[in-house]
Amino acid sequence: MDKNHIPDVSEIKKFIGNESSTRLQTLDKQLQYKYTINRELRNPFGNSYGWGFKYSHKTKHLFYLFFERDALTATIQIGDKDVPKLLEQYNLFSLKAQAYWENRYPCGKNGGWIHYRILSDDELDDVLRFIEVKKAPMN
Repeated sequence: MDKNHIPDVSEIKKFIGNESSTRLQTLDKQLQYKYTINRELRNPFGNSYGWGFKYSHKTKHLFYLFFERDALTATIQIGDKDVPKLLEQYNLFSLKAQAYWENRYPCGKNGGWIHYRILSDDELDDVLRFIEVKKAPMN
């Protein structure tokens, strides 16, 4: 999506496709239930990532969700202090999520960034699990 043009909701839906639009709605509902969500439309990292939503719980940054043609990608940073919690739950993650973690972009001593490309409904569970490692849900 063009960095110089702020997309509206209909343009985002058309770009990500019907299945990803439905996943986005599902993710939003689950996040609203678990957190006090602030969602901002952003283009935070220049030409490399494009438009997406920055999700925060109150003032705590949770993750970015970038728009792709017929897909979404969640970019989540797990800091060093949250790594032990992630490792406790490691076996609950899918093999895909485990591979993303093993191949993360390093940040800090043991933490890192993952870029989870969401292509099916069940992958939303992994994304939510990563977010819950960062911030325990209220509900």
